[in-house]
Amino acid sequence: MFKRILGMFSNDLAIDLGTANTLVLVKGQGICINEPSVVAIQYDKHGQEHILAVGQEAKDMVGKTPGNIKAIRPMKDGVIADFEVTEMMIRFFIEKAHKRKGFFSPRIIICVPYGLTQVERRAVKESAENAGARYVYLIEEPMAAAIGAGIPVIEPNGNLVVDLGGGTTEIGVTSLGGLVQSKSIRVAGDSIDQAIVDYMKKNFNLLIGELVAEELKIKIGTAIVLKEELSTTVRGRDQLTGGLSSMEITSEHLRDAMKHSLEEIVDAL
Repeated sequence: MFKRILGMFSNDLAIDLGTANTLVLVKGQGICINEPSVVAIQYDKHGQEHILAVGQEAKDMVGKTPGNIKAIRPMKDGVIADFEVTEMMIRFFIEKAHKRKGFFSPRIIICVPYGLTQVERRAVKESAENAGARYVYLIEEPMAAAIGAGIPVIEPNGNLVVDLGGGTTEIGVTSLGGLVQSKSIRVAGDSIDQAIVDYMKKNFNLLIGELVAEELKIKIGTAIVLKEELSTTVRGRDQLTGGLSSMEITSEHLRDAMKHSLEEIVDAL
């Protein structure tokens, strides 16, 4: 009853709890939050945890933190890897969406990968409920993507949807308001980034981080041959000398690095 009363002062929210990024949509307003799914935790001298930053601010700290601070990605392959940190992150985003703390109790719909186990689904629901949600509804990502793209999912026609995220690629065929056929594979943005890191290390003895690999992917990554190949300069640590090094990389190199991951996605399709 108390939650229902509080809910009268809350907006309904939709949350896309992604491995790489979390999006929060407020009913009637659209997307109000689009930030990395990263939480920076600071430990005091008693070992107690305190949230230092969430989202982009926390992502900027990855790989650059002292011993008493950890930048954590609580989602792995589309599922919750760290229950407590995920709860902290959801609570932070709910408060940010409402622009206030304390009395909030929204209804929330959360996008989840297709094929989650009942245990994993319950973990997502409990995280949102513990973070202050009044009611929690789950929707499979391929269906949410189809609705968001304006596809007439209610009609008796098959529509093929591919949702390529950070941890998983969701593929589904929608018809008559449901998923007729669906598949979730754990090959997506993160594995492509790692493939680029491995490629640079193997072929050029150049050590780069995942953030640099992601920047390369966004800037010059391509799955098809271009009439005019793109190029950029990448900087990293030389594996042989240990010193800093820079070199010119083309979209052809990136295509070669991403080839295996893209082939897995095509095979799933």
